[in-house]
Amino acid sequence: MNSPLMDFFRKALGREPALHPLDQRMARQWVKRRLASTYPELRDNPAALEAAYRSFSLEPGLGTEEGSRGAYFEMTLPG
Repeated sequence: MNSPLMDFFRKALGREPALHPLDQRMARQWVKRRLASTYPELRDNPAALEAAYRSFSLEPGLGTEEGSRGAYFEMTLPG
């Protein structure tokens, strides 16, 4: 059965909604600030800060639990 209603439910339940670009930039900026405050040697070196940020392999997502509205970044460890 391939009705428009079934397609709607498949889309709604199948994947997370897209994260707004502004939320992505804000989360990225916050993570970079935390890295710079934790590792002072990264403060004056933007290339090293970017490399450290990329080494975490962070994937953006939206909070799906009740009461969580904001975006989160999930760390993917090398394996």
